[in-house]
Amino acid sequence: MTASPSPRILRRHAEGRYPSYVDDLRTMVNVDCGTYVPDGVNMIADLMQERLESTGWAVERRPHFPEPDAARFGDVVVARLTGSRLADAGGLRVLLVGHMDTVFPPGTAEERPFRIEGSRAYGPGVSDMKDGLLAGWYAVSCLQDAGFDAFDSITYVCNPDEEVGSPFSSPIIADFARTANVCFVLEGARENGDIVSARKGVADLGVVIQGRAAHAGVEPERGRSATLQAAHTIVALHGLNGRWPGVTVNVGTVRGGTRPNVVADSCELGVDVRASTVATFEEAVAEVERVAAKTLVPDTVAQVEARAGFPPMEKTAPIARLAERARVIAADLGFEVRDAATGGASDANRVAAMGVPVLDGLGPIGGADHAPGEWVDLDSVVPRVALLASMIASPF
Repeated sequence: MTASPSPRILRRHAEGRYPSYVDDLRTMVNVDCGTYVPDGVNMIADLMQERLESTGWAVERRPHFPEPDAARFGDVVVARLTGSRLADAGGLRVLLVGHMDTVFPPGTAEERPFRIEGSRAYGPGVSDMKDGLLAGWYAVSCLQDAGFDAFDSITYVCNPDEEVGSPFSSPIIADFARTANVCFVLEGARENGDIVSARKGVADLGVVIQGRAAHAGVEPERGRSATLQAAHTIVALHGLNGRWPGVTVNVGTVRGGTRPNVVADSCELGVDVRASTVATFEEAVAEVERVAAKTLVPDTVAQVEARAGFPPMEKTAPIARLAERARVIAADLGFEVRDAATGGASDANRVAAMGVPVLDGLGPIGGADHAPGEWVDLDSVVPRVALLASMIASPF
């Protein structure tokens, strides 16, 4: 089929597949797959590979080989479906991205397994983002049910490490983004149903302060307190809030000292910096680094290191056109959708920074991510899968 199937036809296919979607969601939610539980993440990878291969996708697994003493992540799943219209003839190269990891420790799935109450399903990772992970495959399956293959290729990257900034999978995603015409990241829609057209950039910085240990009761004057310097640094960093529109600076972790009767010889701060635009992001990060490196306690030294992060995803004109297209398709399906900016980052940030038109939040509606009450609205599954399928078939 060369003409894109109508959204309503795709909705009927999504309705037919809904019972199996819920069964698959139950299976996945009941697997512990925190980022640092690679065997659990690979169980999700196995489930995705099985489903993808069953519908004609070519699947490649890319294992992680970490440096000595570094954490190991699960595999990256790279699936590719070839269509009938080459890029030279106007066929699109579509990139889908979804992550398989959650933030929860082992034992969480047994403690609070998948359950349904009314129109909501609950369980670890049900919204972030096992619902969206499945939605990608189900959306393309609906296109296959309708006989549509007028695209060059659809590539689906399922990554194992998004919850810690995608350090392993980002270069792989970037490789496929370079040749993509459009990208859809399948995080869940916001609680009010909004999709995501802009995200703040995030810098995860570490500040390591070195002082000098001494007996706090006998000769404290010989010590140089790293924790005292840390207190000055924290106040100075939080004082940057409000300097730029939309920029936030937060010292989220403080670890220092050994005992109450010892002047602390070291302290480490974990700093989160977020900004909406590339210009303010770069300026804010540079100022945070300058402020954090300045010491007031004599003979203490502070070093700043960048650990991870995402560039800002700004709402460009191409992204705005994608959002408008989603609004039109949703209206045809009988519901309203709006686009919004959010302070959280995702893999969409890096894709957008490469100049590729990208929309995020195209999974079903959910909420309370990373919390015990995490939920997904099951009534949103069929319309959101139909919306995603329509966007894949005709994004522009």
